Amino acid sequence: MDDSPQLSAVGGVAYYMSPPHTLTAAFLDPIHTFIYIAFTLSACALFSKTWIEVSGSGPRDIAKQLKEQQMVMAGHREGSMYKELKRVVPTAAALGGAILGLLSVVADLMGAIGSGTGILMAVTIIYSCKSSVCINDLHGFSCVAYRLGNWYEGNRQS
Repeated sequence: MDDSPQLSAVGGVAYYMSPPHTLTAAFLDPIHTFIYIAFTLSACALFSKTWIEVSGSGPRDIAKQLKEQQMVMAGHREGSMYKELKRVVPTAAALGGAILGLLSVVADLMGAIGSGTGILMAVTIIYSCKSSVCINDLHGFSCVAYRLGNWYEGNRQS
């Protein structure tokens, strides 16, 4: 890394929050590696838990949507359904965020081209664009999934 033109932190908080540059560096400085992994996983989990509340995907919002669609969870009344969702949704969001953080850490430690976070962002953006095109072009039959769905429905009815 010494001959690289890229600047990198050599000490302090910035050093511990940045990924080790190689797998060898990760093994040679386990404290740095542990702090980086713990920081990344906890930040991703915390951000995911915060995001579900901000984005309208929290337990209260889900319970409201289920009630509006007249759907219920088996074995739960309306009040207990919210309590169950309140118990499960934040935990699932935190676990999902931590798993995404782990993917990012693994990509960083394995020396992927670009950072692990950059790769995850690129995949998310591409998938979002694909979904947007698919939704916007449903009437033009340009979405392969929609075509296959119509083909299946047409063959099933006959």
